[in-house]
Amino acid sequence: MAAIHPSALVDVQAELDDSVSVGPYTVIGPHVRIGAGTTIGAHCVLEGRTTMGRDNRVFQFASLGAAPQDKKYAGEPTELVIGDRNTIREFTTFNLGTVQDTGVTRIGDDNWIMAYVHIAHDCQVGNQTILANNATLGGHVHLGDWVFVGGLTGVHQFVKVGAHAMAGFASAVTQDVPPFMMVDGNPLAVRGFNIEGLRRRGFGSERIAAVKQMHRLLYRSGLTFEQAREQIAALTESAPLARADVELMCGFLAQTTRGIAR
Repeated sequence: MAAIHPSALVDVQAELDDSVSVGPYTVIGPHVRIGAGTTIGAHCVLEGRTTMGRDNRVFQFASLGAAPQDKKYAGEPTELVIGDRNTIREFTTFNLGTVQDTGVTRIGDDNWIMAYVHIAHDCQVGNQTILANNATLGGHVHLGDWVFVGGLTGVHQFVKVGAHAMAGFASAVTQDVPPFMMVDGNPLAVRGFNIEGLRRRGFGSERIAAVKQMHRLLYRSGLTFEQAREQIAALTESAPLARADVELMCGFLAQTTRGIAR
């Protein structure tokens, strides 16, 4: 049997692995499913169609799976899906998706989500991200893998932030942030690329040089957006070890809808 504190209210229809731990005064609704090894702290509320994977740690006072803060929401059976090994700190709020999008708010694996973070409806958060205290994701935001969002930073609805990008403290992220870039401020500006983060993740000299060149082509060369895209695509020939990184950038630039941060 799951280790459920006597004061917790867990609906009989909820599906909890036998190894799940639930703290005092927590409320878990009928459509919630929680995987093995996950720990839910005290005074949490898990509701809606929320599915959580293995070995997550949810700290006290978290609210997961509440109805989206969207006036169009009419009670449709949308979802919140959380992966494995995530750390979810105090007073975080993750909302369900809406039928205006895919109907699923999704958080991947191995994310470090600090206190007071809000993840709105239909957000898609990758793996290995860090969201510092009071970071806020508006509806339909996409974060790639290894993204860092600084404390008190707001990400505007429908914005995409590419893998390995970094947004600094108290920034207003109102446009798409290409992979690898570092941004901050209000208005938002690109300050460079995330070289230290790439080194920590084992990027070699050729890959880092290719990222540096992509940054130069986008922001330092005076090229138009389309000209920069063409020259970035050509880097797959001159830097074969960075082919995946170049393809990641090209794919992101082809899909931007809000324009990229400058």
